[in-house]
Amino acid sequence: MSLQRLFLVLRGRWKTVLGVLLSVMVLSIAFNLLMPRKYTSEAAVMVDARPADPVLGEVLPVVAPSSVMSTQVDIILSDRVAQRAVVLLKLDQDEQARIQWLEQTQGRGSLQAWLAAPLKRDLKVMPTHESNVVSIVFTSRHPKMAADVANAFAQAYIDTNLDLKIASATQYNQWFSERTRSFRDKLEAAQLRLSSFQQSNRIVVADEKLDVETARLTELSTQLVEAQTQRATTRGRQSQAGAANILPEVIGNGLIQSLKTRLAELEGQRQQLALRLRETHPDYVDLVTKVAALRTQIASETSRIASSLGIADRMNAARAAEIDSSLDAQKKKVLALRAQRDSVAVLQRDVESARRDYDMVSQRLAQTSLESQMPQTNVAMLTMATEPFSPSSPKVALNTALSLLFGGLLGMGLALLLELLNRRLRSASDLSEWLNVPVLVVLNKKGIPHQLFAPAGSAPGYLARLSHGLPQTLVRGISPRSV
Repeated sequence: MSLQRLFLVLRGRWKTVLGVLLSVMVLSIAFNLLMPRKYTSEAAVMVDARPADPVLGEVLPVVAPSSVMSTQVDIILSDRVAQRAVVLLKLDQDEQARIQWLEQTQGRGSLQAWLAAPLKRDLKVMPTHESNVVSIVFTSRHPKMAADVANAFAQAYIDTNLDLKIASATQYNQWFSERTRSFRDKLEAAQLRLSSFQQSNRIVVADEKLDVETARLTELSTQLVEAQTQRATTRGRQSQAGAANILPEVIGNGLIQSLKTRLAELEGQRQQLALRLRETHPDYVDLVTKVAALRTQIASETSRIASSLGIADRMNAARAAEIDSSLDAQKKKVLALRAQRDSVAVLQRDVESARRDYDMVSQRLAQTSLESQMPQTNVAMLTMATEPFSPSSPKVALNTALSLLFGGLLGMGLALLLELLNRRLRSASDLSEWLNVPVLVVLNKKGIPHQLFAPAGSAPGYLARLSHGLPQTLVRGISPRSV
């Protein structure tokens, strides 16, 4: 259908279009008048997606904003927040509401849940795009109630968020408290084992005692080397006992040297007397007797020194054996002390490990204890809802505009439908197109020719001959047109 045809149809059925438009507008006006007035109030809260730890002051890891905001929206729409809002509004204290609840549910379920259900139906939660602000919108027939419920939901959401955080911290606090007791018992047991071991072995400072005994072991080792060296020396000299005169002890002995000097003097005197006296002379015999006695004394002293070397060798051997035995005992003692030190080191490591675990758990216990008492959350009230001045529905201007648009479209649609059911001739082209009848002239409403048409294949001058004889005033008003 061409635009000209559409225009002709609408002009021909303008009463139908106008009637439908007026009917729709009347219905819209009636709807605006009969519909109850509803008021909408909005509260806004801000969610910190990267809150700092209130105890340690550290910034928590970044979480996807979309995930955070979706979680917060779900929390606001939860039954827990709705029931808390009911408690904040004191709706559960209304006796009439309680009576209605008993009549409808026979006392089954929760009054707060029953009252929260209709509130959730009129609640809308809208997170702001690319922002941490969440809008809480509530619609009611009473403007004050709309503002009160929106603020109640916002406050209930903040309180619930804080309760969830405190509940989590409280659970952690209880768990760490139990772990603290167990780790304290473990630390006390480790310290008791260490103390009992030290008392049973009389250990005050393991390293200090070990150092003393190690020094004693070194000293015994040195003494053993010296004793063995002395024994080797005395054994070598004892092997030279057959040539006692060349022994250093004999040569260096003052008594023997003085005796030998005296013997040399007496030998000189004996030789002089032998030149003058006979061997039987009393003086010579006395001198020989003295020389013999002196030689006997030198021999006795030399023998005594030689025999003393054997005694010294035996003494050195006994001393070396004694030192060697003491050295073996000292080695065993040092090894035992080292074993004790290793045992003490193991027990000390157990104590240090238990203390480290206990300190770590105690620190976490103190942290969770503070967190469970911290009245702070990552949600804050940004804007409180206020009592609206004008209703949010019905929207008279919008409904009127929509009624005009919808009524006009419905009227035009109805006119086109009627035209299809009862088709009419609207122009000269309709006659030639539908009935295949040539149109010669078009008359206006007053019966005066308006247009002349020349059939296809007509001779030249046909329109001129056709208009011959008509008044010139009419001919000038005719618009010639050939088909």
